Amino acid sequence: MVEKLLTVRNRAGIHARPAALIAQTANKFESEVILERDTTTVNAKSIMGVITMAAGYNTTLTLKTEGSDEKAAADAIFNLFESRFEEE
Repeated sequence: MVEKLLTVRNRAGIHARPAALIAQTANKFESEVILERDTTTVNAKSIMGVITMAAGYNTTLTLKTEGSDEKAAADAIFNLFESRFEEE
């Protein structure tokens, strides 16, 4: 299992477009991709699940990936957050 801390760096937070990017990216991998915030855990392959996290600017999330391509999946999701979902 790979675990990383992610910080929402784009000012608008995770709205529909970033949630779709996260889900599309997560679905490219066979590994399980989970996002956690406080007591909420969602499957990152689900756009609706990601949106329900209501993660605004500077929110910290925990990313957990597990499976045959877990490192590549974690790196791809991490890079989305670092690039601010290419919004800024």
